[in-house]
Amino acid sequence: MAAFILRRLGVMIATALCLTFVVFYLTNLDPNLEKLAKTQGNVRMTDEQVDSWLAARGYDRNLFVKYGEWLGVVPGYVTQLDDGGVRGRCFGNADEVPPGAPSFCGVLQGDWGYSTVFRDEVGSIVATRLGLTGKLMGFVMLLMVPMALLIGVLAGMREGTRMDRSLSSFSILSTATPEYVSGVILITVFASSAVGLRWFKGTATSAMENATFENFFLPVLTIALFGMGYIARMTRASMAEVMQQQYIRTARLKGVSFRNVVLKHALRNALIAPFTVIMLQFPWLLNGVVIVETLFNYKGFGWTLVQAASNNDIELLLGVSVVSVFVVLITQLISDVGYVYLNPRIKVA
Repeated sequence: MAAFILRRLGVMIATALCLTFVVFYLTNLDPNLEKLAKTQGNVRMTDEQVDSWLAARGYDRNLFVKYGEWLGVVPGYVTQLDDGGVRGRCFGNADEVPPGAPSFCGVLQGDWGYSTVFRDEVGSIVATRLGLTGKLMGFVMLLMVPMALLIGVLAGMREGTRMDRSLSSFSILSTATPEYVSGVILITVFASSAVGLRWFKGTATSAMENATFENFFLPVLTIALFGMGYIARMTRASMAEVMQQQYIRTARLKGVSFRNVVLKHALRNALIAPFTVIMLQFPWLLNGVVIVETLFNYKGFGWTLVQAASNNDIELLLGVSVVSVFVVLITQLISDVGYVYLNPRIKVA
């Protein structure tokens, strides 16, 4: 198992480098850099002034060198300014290179850059917003996973019955309804004066500081409804297949109660496939809450991603991308390891 995890970690690192390089390349295309220069400098800058602004900040050099600096494996740039001073990635503007200034200042050293929109360190912004989305994800998983498993197991236990058809129809309907549709419907019905049922708040901004049932339930329910159907359908299919196995029939013929057959024999095997689907919900929740966080004005990780992309905040966009990549890769590793433990027939070799 240790060798398997080490191999997977090696693949994860290689994958992370490839994916972050692709994002770095896309964010450092010439149109994006020109837009950045004119946004931070002057919208009326000439082409020569744009080139000078980018050169003073190290954007005019080789792409691989810039990527190495951003990672922290290549020494940061130092450029000579027109006024006789110097500018460096690791120390900013100065009359000369400060004594003791670090040569490496990238992601590996904990320096994620500076956000041009929020005027703060990228690492601090990402940590704060990730914590807010983590709180939202936690409540969503607490609501979504138990309900989805319950619906799937009940439908799979009684395949072909009226209960199965009703629960399956609900699952399909919830998955087929996008978050921006269900969110608007929930806000209109339960948080708007148009209908009169003002049970909840239509915004979750106050939940950032103090989450309550009134200001946090609607965004949690909106996300949970969309993901619930997929997990429930997968659980239902897996449960229905397991209930047809020979060992289940043998247990029933031996007089084991239906409840014990389900709980002690069928449930564990039926959860193998849904487990992988549940683990895939974490990266989806991290990046897929963009619509819900924007709709309910909840300024979490997804909302930050929208702000970074729409305002061409390159450093923040790169920081958000790094976190997204690692969440996807880590959840995949946990999924593979958990799959082995749930299904003893799978050998890691």
